[in-house]
Amino acid sequence: MNYLTIQFDFHLICLNKVERTMTKQKEDRSPSLSSVTSSSVLLNNDQLTPRIDVGLVTSDQNDIPLNQLVRSKASLDKNHSRRRSKKLRKKASVKLDSYIDDLNYSKVVKTLPKTNNTVKERGTQTLNNTPSERNILDIRDYYKQLDEEKRIKEEEEAKLAKEEEQEQTEKNEKDSQLKEIIESIANHEKGVCKIELVHQLLGLKYDDGCLNIKVECACETCTYKIDEMPSKMDNKWTQTRIKTNKIIPILTKQQRHIRANDPVYNASFRYANNHISTSKYNFLTFIPKNLFEQFQRLANAYFLALLILQLIPQISSLTPLTTIVPLVAVLTATAIKDLLDDIRRHRSDSQVNNRESYVLRNGEFVEERWHKVVVGDIIKMENNQFVAADLFLLSSSEESELIYIETAELDGETNLKVRQCIPDISCYKDDQTKWGNFNGEITCEPPNNNLNKFNGYLSYNNRKFPVSNDHMLLRGCVLRNTSWCYGMVVYAGKDSKLMMNSGPSKFKRTHIDRLMNILIVGIFCFLALMCLICTVACGVWETIIGYDFQKYLPWDSYVPGSIAKSDKSGSKNAGAAVIALLVFLSYVIILNTVVPISLYVSVEIIRFVHSQWINWDIKLYHEKTNTPALARTTTLNEELGQIEYIFSDKTGTLTQNIMTFNKCTINGVSYGLPYDDDGRPMEKPKLVDFKINNKYGDTNLEFYDHRLLYKIKRGDESCQLFFKLLSLCHTVMAEEEDGEIDYQAQSPDEEALVSAAKNFGFVFKSREPRQIEIEVGGEIEVHKILAILDFNNVRKRMSVITEKDGQIRLYCKGADTMIFQRLSPECEELKTITIEHLDEFAGEGLRTLCLAYKDIDKPTFDEWMEKFDEAASALENREELLDEVYEEIEQNMTLIGASAIEDKLQDGVPETIANLALADIKIWVLTGDKRETAINIGYSCKLLTDEMADIFVIEEDDENLVREGLKSAYNKIKNFNSKTNQKPGQEGNHFTNPQMNIGDSQAHGGFALVITGTSLYYALQKNMEKLFYETASSCKAVVCCRVTPGQKALVVSLVKNYKKTITLAIGDGANDVSMIREAHIGVGISGQEGMQAVLASDFSLAQFRFLERLLLVHGRWSYLRMCKFMKYFFYKNFAFTLCHFWFAFFCGFSAQTLFDPFFISFYNVLYTSFPVLALGIFDQDVNERYSLQYPKLYKPGHLDLLFNKKVFAQSVGEGVLSSLVLFFIPYGAFHDAIRPNGHDLDSHNVLGVVVGSILIVAMTIRCALDTAYWTGLNHFVIWGSILFYFGFTFLFYIDTWGYSYLGTARQLMSTGLFWLTLLLTVVIIILPVIAERFYYIDTRPTLTDKIRLKQKISKSKSASKELTRSQFLRRSNKTLRRSGYAFAHEEGFGKLITSGVMRPSTAGSFRSRKSARRRTSVAVN
Repeated sequence: MNYLTIQFDFHLICLNKVERTMTKQKEDRSPSLSSVTSSSVLLNNDQLTPRIDVGLVTSDQNDIPLNQLVRSKASLDKNHSRRRSKKLRKKASVKLDSYIDDLNYSKVVKTLPKTNNTVKERGTQTLNNTPSERNILDIRDYYKQLDEEKRIKEEEEAKLAKEEEQEQTEKNEKDSQLKEIIESIANHEKGVCKIELVHQLLGLKYDDGCLNIKVECACETCTYKIDEMPSKMDNKWTQTRIKTNKIIPILTKQQRHIRANDPVYNASFRYANNHISTSKYNFLTFIPKNLFEQFQRLANAYFLALLILQLIPQISSLTPLTTIVPLVAVLTATAIKDLLDDIRRHRSDSQVNNRESYVLRNGEFVEERWHKVVVGDIIKMENNQFVAADLFLLSSSEESELIYIETAELDGETNLKVRQCIPDISCYKDDQTKWGNFNGEITCEPPNNNLNKFNGYLSYNNRKFPVSNDHMLLRGCVLRNTSWCYGMVVYAGKDSKLMMNSGPSKFKRTHIDRLMNILIVGIFCFLALMCLICTVACGVWETIIGYDFQKYLPWDSYVPGSIAKSDKSGSKNAGAAVIALLVFLSYVIILNTVVPISLYVSVEIIRFVHSQWINWDIKLYHEKTNTPALARTTTLNEELGQIEYIFSDKTGTLTQNIMTFNKCTINGVSYGLPYDDDGRPMEKPKLVDFKINNKYGDTNLEFYDHRLLYKIKRGDESCQLFFKLLSLCHTVMAEEEDGEIDYQAQSPDEEALVSAAKNFGFVFKSREPRQIEIEVGGEIEVHKILAILDFNNVRKRMSVITEKDGQIRLYCKGADTMIFQRLSPECEELKTITIEHLDEFAGEGLRTLCLAYKDIDKPTFDEWMEKFDEAASALENREELLDEVYEEIEQNMTLIGASAIEDKLQDGVPETIANLALADIKIWVLTGDKRETAINIGYSCKLLTDEMADIFVIEEDDENLVREGLKSAYNKIKNFNSKTNQKPGQEGNHFTNPQMNIGDSQAHGGFALVITGTSLYYALQKNMEKLFYETASSCKAVVCCRVTPGQKALVVSLVKNYKKTITLAIGDGANDVSMIREAHIGVGISGQEGMQAVLASDFSLAQFRFLERLLLVHGRWSYLRMCKFMKYFFYKNFAFTLCHFWFAFFCGFSAQTLFDPFFISFYNVLYTSFPVLALGIFDQDVNERYSLQYPKLYKPGHLDLLFNKKVFAQSVGEGVLSSLVLFFIPYGAFHDAIRPNGHDLDSHNVLGVVVGSILIVAMTIRCALDTAYWTGLNHFVIWGSILFYFGFTFLFYIDTWGYSYLGTARQLMSTGLFWLTLLLTVVIIILPVIAERFYYIDTRPTLTDKIRLKQKISKSKSASKELTRSQFLRRSNKTLRRSGYAFAHEEGFGKLITSGVMRPSTAGSFRSRKSARRRTSVAVN
């Protein structure tokens, strides 16, 4: 990296209002202290214009800013002329360093040295020393002395004036030289220095000082270097350095500057425009780039080299077409697939880039396509529109200056989020003229992928306003419930946080692909060894026999020692060496079929069809959203059968992010089960009709307990108090439109509770900063809000103090652990009963909140209110003081009961997780939610169970405490396993009954780990990551909460690096993209949520439950089929290729082929390709029902049992043995063979046809033995391939074509010897395989063998009854209590409400979330 160093030197001495006078009677004023700020920054080639802010402090503490930029040299000269009347010098050194954030500021203070006494002082002193008698002192001497001093003074002044003139001349020369240097650098060749904006340094305005600059460019081609440092200071000057704490912003690489409505200024920084591109190719780069990528595959490069060798006639005995045709076919097929994928990306990009938004152009808003939007533009957004780029919010249609956005595209959450404007800026509202003149400048951090953080400030009207994430609208969000808003583009296109999270896609390869690369290297070595053996043998044979046999087999003329040469030069050994070298290359060509190019063609075909099986699977289709499963890649299918770790997001992936009020306990009575009004259980549950006598009731709430509504209507005080609390204690906003009330809540929990209160007749209608209005039984009640005691993660509760009819009451809701500690002693009995109910709710995975109240007398409240106001206005430790005040009032409360709401899981999530766990797949939940929420969902989806031996929770913010927690957990797990003698993989190896290992596998429980983001930060450090991995991998389940998108990716990477296993990540939002790309397999949840995860994924599903079928059925089948295909393919090709090797011993190692050249070309293309393709596409060991019913069938993929180096070696060994049988039995049978008519039948052509025919029959029958699932197509291609071979061979060798093998097939197949030899050889090859398999199935059957037997028996008895999931999902029997508390509320909304900033201003500005989602669907479609 090249650097440009610019050093500024300021020399300054400051005098306060120096009056130049020659009058001796005036006093010279003492020089004042002056200081300059010095800072240090380094500017690299990518750095933009340095901005320097220097503060000058005079003795009377007046700040003189020195950072004003002027645009011309004329203004610089004007400043020079203005300085000439002052004696000012300064010295400061500024060295620009982009890698130093903490700048070291110092002051340079210089003082003028004290000179001798002035003339007046001297005169006074002399007169004072004069005696009273005139005769003592000669008056003439006195005046003579005065004249002398006057002359000296005039000389000094003349000298000083001359020095000033000389100094001015030098300064002008330096300025001119500075201008030349900077302009030279600015005009330097682009791409080398990239400092085109350095010329703005000429505009640096400095008051009362002279500027010198030291410039040094460190790039390789530049030689610009000048040193204008001043000479050493005169001894009469003193210099002192002191420190200052003044922070002055300096533009570095870590910051960007954006000016509104100034495209020229912003363009100078070369910020990215709003055009996005996710495609890989364009029209010009497709062919070269695609070919370059394809030839990076080792096999393709090998076949290209092989093709080049075949073009050399001296060494090739095969036509180049045998390699050209399949190579071109492979390259073309892959290129077409890549082209179609890229065309789809181009279309998607075009659709996004051509969306339109209103952009301010020349003072007017015009419709502009997204790709034309640039940084600094002001955009007007309207309701339900997508945000075009990352915007800084300027103004809103709401008087509260708030807007509401939906961030499903970013994080998968559909609950609305709030963003707010800066009040001093938003006053312009929708005045286009004012926005056209707006020139605010934002200084902010560089682009990054952190969705939850933004740092910067806005400079406007000589003021600076901090800008945080609360003021930002990110690309991909949708504006909701807000008529319009204005925003200023901060990040555009590829710099937006959405695209930064998307990032470049990673090239993913399967485990089999990686293994294949290793195996191919081994095959190449084996091939080289065979070629070397043939080469050495050829050299020996040519030396001993061939040289003397040239009369019959002459050497080529270019070979030394050949008799064909006229001079017959060259020795015998030299000639043999040349022939042997050429034979080596010839055998490379002949024996290359050990790795035929058709292997890769077949693999691509099989993977493509496997992808289509996923796309066509009707059981992976989600009818509600009309969303099928989609395999977005065709190269990773078999990897789905080897997944050992699943990393899942929570919101939108496991849950629907919809809360429903399910149960409650009030005054010791539990409600929620189906009971009628009289309290009798109902055999047929019937929903409560909330619309009876309640115009605000709706049918969305599914509640079956009729007792609760009946008691409320009868006036039960406890029940009414319960729902009155829910209608008052919250931060929800309400909007009534067309007789319906719509609630906008900061969290779905609060919306569910307030909606439940509405259905039970306690309707929250509206609120103002200091009052809240509810409707109870058709009557309006207005409660005065005296205080809101806001929620936070430490308090875990929220309270509101209201007053009505002179009664002051505190309503509180929160975690049971917090509420129970603050109850009055009278509630002890009710507390015990409530705890029992809470345990039942927690066991069902419901989220619980306890409710309590307290009546407060007026004097007590007034006294407390004084403390509250004092704490709220404290400048230091405000939060701590407020917590103390809250704690004081929240005591001796009366318990009402508890609510239980359900965070609705997606359909089938618990069953899916349970079945995947039975397949020994570990599931880690990585979520940004709070710990309580994450744990609650863990229990709901059966990831965490009460049967677990222990659940370790680590939420420390200290490195040592985190380490101690992990060590303690690891030691406990280790000791537990040593006591139980549990060994991994021990269970599930034996077939017992249809419910094998279902239910029983959870008996031991296992362990779980819950860790927060702050602790995870330390756990992922280099010195602790191994301990974290060992602890986490020993647990049955891991939940990481409050984690960032970056931490999600780091966790996935950690497991990949240490475990060396196959991982899968599944999510639905942009915050999941990083882990989706990091995992071996990425799955995106599609449907009504955002599409960023889908666009980054390898497979997309509509629901999490479909993951079970994707892995246990499609994944396992794909892995099984690919492994069978690989084993069989290598076996048949080694058996085929080694026949050439054995034949070399009988043809003098002359590289003569055993088979007909056309047979060699057609062997893998026509004769044996279709049976093995059918095997790889259709085969099944067991059907889909048993695949789901017995998850342990998935285990071989974890252990990599079906295809590995050992299996490969066995296939090679079997191929070698088969080749020996294939060659030597026909060789012996047809040695000196004769036909019945006495003609010879032992020619080379005959041997090749015999061996080839037996090879085709034996390999096809072997494929039939490997086929476990027979279809009509399997029968057709297997038996049809044999018939096709014989028919094609017979027809191809007839007289019509005049081929060299003319008549061979007819003569050969008409003899009994041929058919007897074929039968004998096939039996010898196939019989040992049948015997071996029968032995292992009978003595050591695998789980697959047992289930196949069960499947066969089931078919013979007709279909057996299918097991239901309820048979193996068990309930907890443990009595250990755990809290079901979970509340997704965030801190700070109580303050917003009481300050009045959340009040809606216009009717209709709020709309229902349901309608908002519907509009989202329309917009996306």
